[in-house]
Amino acid sequence: MILTKLEIIRQLHKNNIKIEPFDKSLLNPNSFNYRLNNELIEFDRFLDAKQKPNYKRIIIPKEGYVLKPGKLYLSSTLEKIGSDKFVTQLIGRSSLGRLGLFLQVTAPIGHVGTFHNWTLELKVVQPLKIYPFMKIGQVTFWKTKGRKKMTYKTGEYKKFQSAQISKFYKEFL
Repeated sequence: MILTKLEIIRQLHKNNIKIEPFDKSLLNPNSFNYRLNNELIEFDRFLDAKQKPNYKRIIIPKEGYVLKPGKLYLSSTLEKIGSDKFVTQLIGRSSLGRLGLFLQVTAPIGHVGTFHNWTLELKVVQPLKIYPFMKIGQVTFWKTKGRKKMTYKTGEYKKFQSAQISKFYKEFL
């Protein structure tokens, strides 16, 4: 069951949901608009799952930065978002989807117990200029059913403050 705007506010007051910094104007009927941080990771065109990827970090200038088709970009949310009680789901905004931006296609669901800046996956179908701190996606909060056996309060996710590259290559070491 998805939480509504009023329930998100109620759970924020109970400290069951955390969003920092929180801006009430970014609330929707059943989600919160998160913003893009000002750092971007741009990958080389060729990636090998067995090797650490080559990439460069870019600070998005206030004048914007043009994302190009055929490239993978990572960034992160400006806000730290999480909950010890609810599952987060990060999704794109339809208004940006209609401009050809695909956001969080493969990893939209967060773990209960995490609270950090979320890594965002960005792909475009045509060149698109983005800006630092723009509203880029939405997060929804979902009730869980069943006993929670594990949360990520002490896990690796806790330390994330910026976009994280894939460490899949370590599975081959």
